[in-house]
Amino acid sequence: MIPARYAATRFPAKLMQMLGNKTVIRHTYDNTVATNLFDDVFVVTDSEIIYNEITNNGGKAIMSKRSHESGSDRIAEAVADLDIDIVVNVQGDEPFVKREPLEKLLEVFNDNTVQVASLMQILTDEKSIADPNYVKVAVDKNMNSLMFSRSPIPYHRDKNIAPTYYEHIGVYAFKKQALINFTNWQITPLEAVEKVECLRYLENGVSLKMVVTNYMGVEIDTPEDLVKAASLL
Repeated sequence: MIPARYAATRFPAKLMQMLGNKTVIRHTYDNTVATNLFDDVFVVTDSEIIYNEITNNGGKAIMSKRSHESGSDRIAEAVADLDIDIVVNVQGDEPFVKREPLEKLLEVFNDNTVQVASLMQILTDEKSIADPNYVKVAVDKNMNSLMFSRSPIPYHRDKNIAPTYYEHIGVYAFKKQALINFTNWQITPLEAVEKVECLRYLENGVSLKMVVTNYMGVEIDTPEDLVKAASLL
């Protein structure tokens, strides 16, 4: 499932921006389908413009019936009546989706205790580490999430130690029931103040199994990101 909201706060209509010869949302959809990992792939949207962009180009899309605070809420509505085991949420602004990271993400569900999993990559650029548009994640020694924040975590107090900074990549996999539970919980305090939806899981006692991946490309959050993506393309 690819949640796709038209009116993004930081970069309105970003999913309909041209990247090469296709829109951002079509790159995301086509590359997700091309992984051949999924029984089905849908864009879930509140926008007729995005819906038509996908369906008029041979793809599958679902129109949301209600307004939603997060992509997870939007997906939960779409899958509520579907007979499925695992749902993968690929963010609409991730046009460089590849098979290998998603395959590694799905493999963690061989452990029956895992309810939610997500991707992260190592950040080394100091400007990106300090940038609040890059969500950072701290993990325990078993790669379970401890905290997500737009601030740099951990705080680098001891200059004799070189910390590892991880960027959270907005690709999730859920057991269906975990996703339904998420939507039944109220927005939590940390989630509200950081505007990072996966904090709702942590604040309700559910850790995310984090999977380290290689460079995923560029997430389109700002016009500058679109320029970077064009050069990468």
